[in-house]
Amino acid sequence: MGKKKNGQAEFVKWFGPLIEALKQLGGSAKPREAADKIAANCNLNDDKLNELLSSGQSRYYNQVAWARQYLAWEGLLDTSQHGIWALSSKGTGTTLDEEQSRKIFLKWVDIHRKARLDTSDKEIIEEQEEYEPNEAQPANFTDLLQVLQSLTPEGFEKICQRLLRESGFEKVEVTGKSHDGGIDGFGVLEINPFVSFKVLFQCKRYKGSVSRAQVGDFRNAMIGRAEKGIIMTTGTFSFDAVKEANRDGAPQVELVDGEKLVEMFKRVELGVKPKTVYEVDLPFFEPFMFKNPKHI
Repeated sequence: MGKKKNGQAEFVKWFGPLIEALKQLGGSAKPREAADKIAANCNLNDDKLNELLSSGQSRYYNQVAWARQYLAWEGLLDTSQHGIWALSSKGTGTTLDEEQSRKIFLKWVDIHRKARLDTSDKEIIEEQEEYEPNEAQPANFTDLLQVLQSLTPEGFEKICQRLLRESGFEKVEVTGKSHDGGIDGFGVLEINPFVSFKVLFQCKRYKGSVSRAQVGDFRNAMIGRAEKGIIMTTGTFSFDAVKEANRDGAPQVELVDGEKLVEMFKRVELGVKPKTVYEVDLPFFEPFMFKNPKHI
């Protein structure tokens, strides 16, 4: 679990850097882009970036995701664009120091404590330190990522084959060969009637993190055999693995981690059924809550 200072979750220190990173990125960015910009700005070392939670998720990226959640509750980030972190008009003109960040943090911890009377401040903080924002709220549905992680290795390969087909790939085959440099299958992606290219893919049913060496081994196996490579995992990719996948002068390898994999399943509605879910909008109710805890 992340270190805390005076009862404060470690992710609070990313509030200000996240706002500054989004400003530098033009006001909006994909989550990974924003987190990587913070890492570059703060000169974070590989040990920090590669640290994992007990769930196998990246501690650093989880912390940045919670920083984003608190800033959204405070109205500094816009939540209207799915998959994009964007500054609101209020956030564009805001700069946060440590003390201001702490006040925002304590405000929303208190609001959530009032909304969940059986939960203490400590329990809320510990929950947020260990889980991603969308996992920390009670749910009455089976987690798709857990289901994917429970599949057999062969079953996961087959379901990835189906996902690629549903996503527009043709002639998708699972090779089932061992000692083939980690290549689990191939397919053809047609860009238009005149252009198509072969793609090799690898499926890793992980709870942990895929390493830089594994990405490098896969690339070496695909060179001369296909124009593109994809690694799909139910886990995460280490910071070094991401750098290796995008290394200049080498064929790029597309990385699909557990979070992105779930979004792809949802996009094509494969193995999931859409349903309407109403989430309580706590910022709406906040002005009407008791300010004195004795009234609770």
